[in-house]
Amino acid sequence: MQRLLGEADWDVDGVRDDVRDFVVETIGARDGILIGDDTGFLKKGTGSAGVQRQYTGTAGRTENSQVGTFLAYASAKGRALIDRELYLPKSWTDDRERCRAAGIPDEVPFATKNEHFRWMLQRAIDAGVPFAWVTADEAYGQVKHLRVWLEQRGVGYVLATRVNDTVTTTGWREDRVDELVAALPRQAWKRLSGGPGSHGERVYDWARVAIRPVWEDGAGHWVLARRSVKDPTDIAHYVCYGPVATRLKDLVKVAAARWAIEECFQSAKQECGLDDYQVRRYPGWHRHMSLAMAAHACLTVLRARELEKGDAV
Repeated sequence: MQRLLGEADWDVDGVRDDVRDFVVETIGARDGILIGDDTGFLKKGTGSAGVQRQYTGTAGRTENSQVGTFLAYASAKGRALIDRELYLPKSWTDDRERCRAAGIPDEVPFATKNEHFRWMLQRAIDAGVPFAWVTADEAYGQVKHLRVWLEQRGVGYVLATRVNDTVTTTGWREDRVDELVAALPRQAWKRLSGGPGSHGERVYDWARVAIRPVWEDGAGHWVLARRSVKDPTDIAHYVCYGPVATRLKDLVKVAAARWAIEECFQSAKQECGLDDYQVRRYPGWHRHMSLAMAAHACLTVLRARELEKGDAV
């Protein structure tokens, strides 16, 4: 296994693309959703590529870890990871000797997780992956140039954002998303399910407000809000872009789909060894992730086929 991950001659990006194509061939759909997120891998020492003390949601705190950015594909048939990038902090990319020792090529630059997300989305677009929407949490959604980048490519999105994020509204004003939501009348809120979760249906109150006076190229912009049924002060906010005919329940479906990548992380780590590796070098990390993603994709497809036959539980 160490030889396969560290020394054998094989095309790791080709395998990544084969995994993506396999997923698309088996669970792909025109209304598919692409989901971006990152996850951490706790590590000891300082030799593993990209490792440093940094925040990771895996531990819920700052720990010595590596962080990978991933792209998942979700449809009614299932969900699977289709792309990956290892995050390299500036403490690494500013030290090229350290990078070379860990197998990081000189041409690999510093890139934010948001840039990784765009790289992976562009690869999916270039490969003709069928999808209708993109979603991600507020670490990505609050970045306005990502939203512009998606709109320039005609890609619909439902992206979580900060409570104090601002959006362009009538008269080209900049208004806070929470203030727009607070001004909505009571009847604007609808109780809808975001789909099944580990504890039953994810039921919340949802509302949206259109935020652009001009609906360009048949597309519109909205702020979407999700309010807890138990605690009305607990409100999450999203910025959205998509076809003008998009309904509230369509936006809710996309917003709720973000949890699919969390489920991918959980199952890939528990069942496919996504976080169980003994490699330190940059190529080895990508090789391990690609093979774990391939195993996870196989399980996803097997389950999808069993569901079609009515045998899955």
